Order: sequence, then C-alpha cells, then structure tokens
Amino acid sequence: MAEPSAATQSPSVSSSSSVAESSAPGGGGGSPGACPALGAKSCGSSCAVHDLIFWRDVKKTGFVFGTTLIVLLSLAAFSVISVVSYLILALLSVTISFRVYKSVIQAVQKSEEGHPFKAYLDVDITLSSEAFHNYVNAAMVHINRALKLIIRLFLVEDLVDSLKLAVFMWLMTYVGAVFNGITLLILAELLIFSVPVVYEKYKIRIDHHVGIVRSQTKSVVEQIQAKLPGIAKKKAE
Repeated sequence: MAEPSAATQSPSVSSSSSVAESSAPGGGGGSPGACPALGAKSCGSSCAVHDLIFWRDVKKTGFVFGTTLIVLLSLAAFSVISVVSYLILALLSVTISFRVYKSVIQAVQKSEEGHPFKAYLDVDITLSSEAFHNYVNAAMVHINRALKLIIRLFLVEDLVDSLKLAVFMWLMTYVGAVFNGITLLILAELLIFSVPVVYEKYKIRIDHHVGIVRSQTKSVVEQIQAKLPGIAKKKAE
C-alpha cells in the first residue's frame, strides 16, 4: 500500500525540485546582477570595469583615478623618459627601504621570517602559449574588424559614412590646434570617471534630451540622403 502513495507523490516532488533548480542562482533563471550572453572571464572583466567607472568601490576607483591622473599630468609637464624613470625610482625606493627595514627588524629581534616579498616572488607569472594565442586571436578579431571599417570608409562604400568621417576629421583639426594628445587623454579620463555616474543619477532626463537630438539628427540625415543621387536610387531599389 505504501508504493502507490510514493508513486503519487513523486510528480510533485520532481516538479518542486525542477522549480527550485530553475530559481537557483546558477540555474535557468537569470539573476539580476548576472551578465547575460557572456562567458565567465568576459563577464568578470566587464563587470570589474563597470564597477570601477561607476565608483562602486570608492577606495579602489579613487586609487586608479588618482594614479592615472598623476601620471598623465606628469607626462604633460615632463618627458616620457623622465616620468618612467621617476616612477621606477619611487617604486625602488619603497621596496628597498622596506627590505632594509625588515632586515634590521629581523636582526634586532633575531627572528627568521625570511624575505619580506617571498610570497610575491613565488607567484607564477609566466604566460602559457595557450593564453598567448587566445589573446592574439582576440586581438586579431578587432584588428580585422578595424581594417574592414577603414577600407569601407576610405573606398566610399557608403557616401554618408565617408562624409561623416570627413566632417569629424575636419573638426578634429580645430581640436588639435587647441589641445595636444596628453590634454585629450586627461579630459577623456575625467569624462570616463564622471559621465557614467552623472548619467546613472539623471538617466531619465538625459535619455529624454538625447532622444530629441537623435530624432532631429535622423530627420536631417534623411533629408541629405534624399538629395544625394546615388543613395536615393539605392532606397528606391
């Protein structure tokens, strides 16, 4: 008599277990913080960059932002050789001072703690051939895509896109007359670490104004395309 009751209970048990699996964090249902359609490595790197520019960890982002900004400001004032030399000297000053300090402490206390950087010296930092080929293959994908885009723009596959590039380059001549490369990098870093936070805070307002600008730009581009002879024929076909 116990067997039929067990048989009748098994469908409910299996259905509840399947629901539990689908609702579990690694199951069929996606969690809100997960990165869909991305692998574990790409998700981890993209999420790390996202958290960095959105100031999720203030100390970590502040350290990265401050360090890179100081380096760029140094490059704006001094030559690359001087900046690199000063950075290496500063790093060596810290490590040598710490090494001498620990040696003196060990000699006074007569302890045998060993080298203070032994844990870091034992870390395996060798790059395997498989990892190297993976990085090269990933870079080749972007390089081939960039080459196709360059050929398409310079050989005028699409007249509007080539004109956009020409107008952009013309505007960049004025930008280059005012700013140099280091100044543009400094401005780019300030924008990278400030614009995402501002956009996250005022997302609704910014999206509204961006939508208006897009609609107006689209109408202007359509008017220009209608007046160009080659593009009008393509649309008619």
